[in-house]
Amino acid sequence: MTGELLKPGIRLRSTTCDTQVIVVRAPSTAQDLRCGGVPMTRDLDGRDPRPIVPAFAGGAELGKRYTDGGDLEVLVTKAGQGTLSIGSEPLSVQGPKRLPSSD
Repeated sequence: MTGELLKPGIRLRSTTCDTQVIVVRAPSTAQDLRCGGVPMTRDLDGRDPRPIVPAFAGGAELGKRYTDGGDLEVLVTKAGQGTLSIGSEPLSVQGPKRLPSSD
């Protein structure tokens, strides 16, 4: 997804591993969403395997939400060996949301 406008609900897959994600929140600007150091694709059926860039081999965990700390949030629907990133900046796992106390 090199420099493409992402929208909530779009499903993407990695071309380097088994990772698949769905976009939960997206900024209004184009993003370079990558997995394993290689741009992700909307083509969920085709296979064009590429090697993982060693610096981006940290993996993506099933069911975890990843964020850039801003407006982008993706949910991993299939785990894989590649690290999710925007360009060369890795995404971080979003922590659990704190619920209000029920005193």
